[in-house]
Amino acid sequence: MLEPRQVAYLRALDVDIYVPRDVPMPPGVAESLPVLAADAPVAPITELGWDDLRRAVAACQSCELHQTRTQTVFGVGNPQARWMFIGEAPGMEEDARGEPFVGRAGQMLNAMIRALGMRRDDVFIANILKCRPPGNRDPKPSEATSCRSFLERQVALVDPMLVIAVGRIAAQSLLATDTPIAKLRGKVHAFGAGHWPLIVTYHPAYLLRSPGEKRKAWQDLLQARQLFARLERERAGTGAA
Repeated sequence: MLEPRQVAYLRALDVDIYVPRDVPMPPGVAESLPVLAADAPVAPITELGWDDLRRAVAACQSCELHQTRTQTVFGVGNPQARWMFIGEAPGMEEDARGEPFVGRAGQMLNAMIRALGMRRDDVFIANILKCRPPGNRDPKPSEATSCRSFLERQVALVDPMLVIAVGRIAAQSLLATDTPIAKLRGKVHAFGAGHWPLIVTYHPAYLLRSPGEKRKAWQDLLQARQLFARLERERAGTGAA
């Protein structure tokens, strides 16, 4: 049952609210809501555009994380970006601001993007999870599964030439593996139905804790830049098949 405060919260997020006819509503709420027939068709996530996908993420209650989040963290950047960066999950600052990779880790990621000759606005940045795990704990497999269709639709809408998996957890989740990050780096992987090329690198938060590993992260970025250049040549019909 929706409570008045939940209705007010969803409206503040500009989320359209529909309820089946047989769902009980408290006084004063039912009269203000549009009604969705029990058999009314609902578009699958694979068919949603950006606006509807954002609304679906904001209203999601598929796992327990909706109970503790301040807000969902959808993603940010160029919706037609050629590069897409995917991290693990929102932290405390991301949960408060509703944007992925802010704070010190975000500044480090921005520096990595600049090293590639781009700005933050040139790429698209998202996370495996759209809600912050309490205490910034690691995502549970069930939580990642609940968010998977949202992320896959984001990647499909962006349709990037290259995906960068940022950190161990993001890489293992995207590639459905428990292989250590050291063995995932240095290779070109493929993600999703579009077989998008994927490169693995370290998480900016890890690089802040272990600055000696920045050299390895730079090697990953060089590999990504070289791969991207080759993909561009192939797309233009000037590279090798």
